Amino acid sequence: MPRFSANLTFLFTELPLLERPAAARAAGFSGIEILFPYEEPAALVAEAARLAGVSVVLMNAPPPNWSGGPRGYAAIPGGEAQFERDFGRALRFAQVLGSRHLHLMAGIAEGEVARTTFLRNLRWAAESAPGQSLVIEPVNASDTPGYFLNDFHQAMDILAEVAAPNLGLLFDTYQAQMTHGDVPALWQDCRARVTHVQVAGVPGRHEPDRGDIDYPAFFGLLDESGYDGWVGAEYRPGGTTVEGLAWLRRALRNG
Repeated sequence: MPRFSANLTFLFTELPLLERPAAARAAGFSGIEILFPYEEPAALVAEAARLAGVSVVLMNAPPPNWSGGPRGYAAIPGGEAQFERDFGRALRFAQVLGSRHLHLMAGIAEGEVARTTFLRNLRWAAESAPGQSLVIEPVNASDTPGYFLNDFHQAMDILAEVAAPNLGLLFDTYQAQMTHGDVPALWQDCRARVTHVQVAGVPGRHEPDRGDIDYPAFFGLLDESGYDGWVGAEYRPGGTTVEGLAWLRRALRNG
């Protein structure tokens, strides 16, 4: 059975950030994700997770917050110095939190120079932090026009070219369905490089209990393929978070 983590940037937002880990644990999650945890001191976030008894599974780099900052800049030519500086800060934060994965965001860019920049920054980050699991995530072009990494096959080619043992693929089923369709088939194509999974309903990025993806079947596919990593719930609740968790209770019961 997959281990489920709650993305606290999307879920339990009825509560202050430092109260969300305990709420996630009470709801049945054993892990948490925070896209940009930088609004609070790392030690306080880490202590909140420890007291709640949840593992910190994922956070994003670079530090700028989601509402005001760019969607990353690892692929933006000329931004290498900024990438290195902000990666250092993000890495220190991740180490205090004990975050299993650190997601490196590509940003808005296009062309061969952007690809070369992305490859360079990924290699540098992987070599600079050999003990930290790093991930990249394709983002669909409809929701984020111009995002450099917008195709799962493109991501697999980049991972093969970088060839770093601590760099893997974040397989977000919402992004996969929006970009390619047929999530089960794409999973088989990408499974060898997947180190983290995220789920949401399609369309609408709602609870994963309705829409185009058969999630009970997908969770079964994860088990059949030997995936033993985390599955992050990264969706927009239709009401309060707890009201929409029937899918989690079913998954935990059926597992």
